[in-house]
Amino acid sequence: MQVFTPALVFQRTPSGKGRDKFSIQCLECFGKNLYIGTKEGAVEYLTVNNPSSQQSLTVREVGKRQMGRSGAIIKLTAIPVLNHLLVLWDGSITVLNMFSLEALPALKKIPNVLLFAVSESGIQRDSAELIVASSRRKTVSVYKVHVDRWECVKQVVLPQEPVLLAALGTCLCVATCDRYFLHDHQSQNTTDLFLHNLGKQNIIANKCGKGEFVLNGPGCLGMFVMKNGTSQHPPVQLPDGVMDAAVHFPYVLALQNQSVHIYSILDQQLKQTVPVHNARSLVPTEESVFIVTDKEIQRLSPVPLEDQIHELVNRQRVEEALTLLERLQHLLPRDSYKDLHKNLICTSGMIKFYREAFVEAKELFIKGDLDPREIISLYPAMPVLSEDFTPQTTAVSNAKDLWTLSRNDWPTFQQYLSFLDDFLREVKPTAQGQTCLQDIDSALFKLYLEQGENEKLDQLVSTQNNCNLQMCVADLEQHKRFFTLGLLYQSQGQHFNAIQTWIKIVEDESEDPSNTSVFQHIVKTLSNLEHKQIIWKFVDWVLRRDQEAGILIFTKTNAGNHNTFVPEEVFTILNSYPVALTLYLEYLVNESHSKEEKHHTMLITSYVKRILRSLADDHNNESSTEEMRHKLQQLLWQSSFYNADQIYDQIASSSLHVEQAISLGKNGKHKKALQVLVNEEKDQQAAECYCWRTSAGRDKKFTQTIFLTLLQIYLESSHHVIAAVDLLNKNPESFDLSSVLMVLPESWSLKVVLRFLCESLRGTVHDKRMRGLEMSLAKVETLRHRHALMAATHEKIQVDRGCVCHSCQKRLTGAEFLRRPTGELTHITCHNGLDTGAKGQTIL
Repeated sequence: MQVFTPALVFQRTPSGKGRDKFSIQCLECFGKNLYIGTKEGAVEYLTVNNPSSQQSLTVREVGKRQMGRSGAIIKLTAIPVLNHLLVLWDGSITVLNMFSLEALPALKKIPNVLLFAVSESGIQRDSAELIVASSRRKTVSVYKVHVDRWECVKQVVLPQEPVLLAALGTCLCVATCDRYFLHDHQSQNTTDLFLHNLGKQNIIANKCGKGEFVLNGPGCLGMFVMKNGTSQHPPVQLPDGVMDAAVHFPYVLALQNQSVHIYSILDQQLKQTVPVHNARSLVPTEESVFIVTDKEIQRLSPVPLEDQIHELVNRQRVEEALTLLERLQHLLPRDSYKDLHKNLICTSGMIKFYREAFVEAKELFIKGDLDPREIISLYPAMPVLSEDFTPQTTAVSNAKDLWTLSRNDWPTFQQYLSFLDDFLREVKPTAQGQTCLQDIDSALFKLYLEQGENEKLDQLVSTQNNCNLQMCVADLEQHKRFFTLGLLYQSQGQHFNAIQTWIKIVEDESEDPSNTSVFQHIVKTLSNLEHKQIIWKFVDWVLRRDQEAGILIFTKTNAGNHNTFVPEEVFTILNSYPVALTLYLEYLVNESHSKEEKHHTMLITSYVKRILRSLADDHNNESSTEEMRHKLQQLLWQSSFYNADQIYDQIASSSLHVEQAISLGKNGKHKKALQVLVNEEKDQQAAECYCWRTSAGRDKKFTQTIFLTLLQIYLESSHHVIAAVDLLNKNPESFDLSSVLMVLPESWSLKVVLRFLCESLRGTVHDKRMRGLEMSLAKVETLRHRHALMAATHEKIQVDRGCVCHSCQKRLTGAEFLRRPTGELTHITCHNGLDTGAKGQTIL
């Protein structure tokens, strides 16, 4: 490919008078100014008037100076800040004015010069740094060059005589006959680079870029070396016989006698070859590279970066184009770089896409912010609904016609469909996907529907989506997907249409094999709906079909639903549905923990009606009736909010004797309750359980009273004598012995109640002894606390023969004395004048 465009800058045409001796030896460039040094010792000054044009160049000869009758101009170097042109001719450096080519007499020649280099980083406003290698000694002299003078400021001894020399700041890159090395003339540090076996004409040591040198290494390897001796780029394999090299990043140009080879520094590959004739050297500038031959000068101008990239893309070398763009992004405006980079990434993704490298393609499309509609538009029958959309994807040479692929290679086309699914779902949350949500969701809808992916389709339409309703409704009706149609209506906020569609499925007006629990879905939808008008519209239909399921509309509502029905509203519609009413009341009492008497009383009444209706039915389900009675009894026992009198009136004439007893007990009519259980229910076990359950949590006196009441009821009838004896013998601890003895018939023998008496007396003695033990333990605990108090408030006082009274200063000879709060001891008789807080202590 072409990365540089050649153009002829200068050519000396033969004069036609004898042999033409003109031959170009060297070239120096600065802006529009060109300086040519010839073999005949002449310096010619040219200007290029149209340096930006690639087609036509206008060159004008400005001046010429003949340095002498013979001898070639070896090197020309311009110092623009000083308007100096340095000329190496006849082993000396001569300074000319850049524009008039006149010699400057103030600056005398520097003789015996083999090589010289100007350090660009050493150029200041009024001076420059010149490095000169002597032809007689292995020394390098450092000159300070001014407008009207120069002075040698330093001399550096080199290990070997230099063949080539380049300078960057204080760092010198020196090539000798067998090696390269770096030398810092300020710090005097030398860094050996590598040896070489090149001929003198093939040794290359040129500066390139900021702080870097290009060298011709062993095996014709183009080496890039920084001032610190390291390299930022891998070497480039140069052709044999290379004479010169120059860098115009990211390319390195290698000059042979008949051609210029251009390599990329980024991938070390040959990019272009430019033929030349009798080439001598390369002269790089910031804008271009000049090729110097014997008779002419050509300029290689870099092809604009955008054109290079487009050429690479056309050749499907997108990775190479991306690398080139990223390394040269500083040459482009920021917006242009971003647009070009995005287009490159998307083009690379498109190439991967048609190569069926779908994972890489998806990553590139997302990274490049590709408009998802670009991919959707590639697929047959996939809708792009945006009216303002026009495909803009760069065409690639390996593109496939997906229409044809879908007809001729269905398995491969299936892979493309799977890619579309993955790509759209992943790109949807991104900023690019948010700009065309309707196109993405509609394309996914179409894809799932056509592929029969029912689960994915239902998931899409049941969540928040942006599908085009008009298009999707028609497609779903055509495929008879009515349940999915209802989900779509629901997600679009059309709840009435959604439920009406599902009702048609349940009533077999439409066939839909995709879902078998449509009725449960209707109930769930209504329970989470916040539109009361829609609920009232369909709740009768649900309750008529299934009361147990229909009541979930009111009991399984969403916690965040602000339009929850109050009980009075629900009662108005549930009066016609007793099963649903019972279930709703159970919800209020058991789950919502309602404390309203009305709710508890209504639930108990509902149980009673259903039980009585079931008992009156000859074909009643006994297990169901028993379960209902158990729930009724549990509620009667546990609830304290119902109207016990009202409930008793309802069941007083029925056979629900246990329930009657519980209701009577709630009003404190325990004797009547026990009479119902004993005389009407005839269930002694139930009567005894009633006593235990009623006395639970009450004091002992209440327990003894209620058990005594049951005993008295038994004793009122001769048929219950055995029950009375069993009651006494099984529960002796629940009776007061003296009260029992007062009610027992005189006709009973001691043998009948002997067991009860023994157990009762044993319990009485046990209770007395336990009370005594508890009293003793309490006394011991009291003594322990008193001892702890005494230990905390009293202390021992040691009195010996040496102790004297604090008042009279006489010895304490007796066993009684007083101690003041401050610790002083005194006689009792000396207590006058002591502190009122003194206390007496006796030594034991």
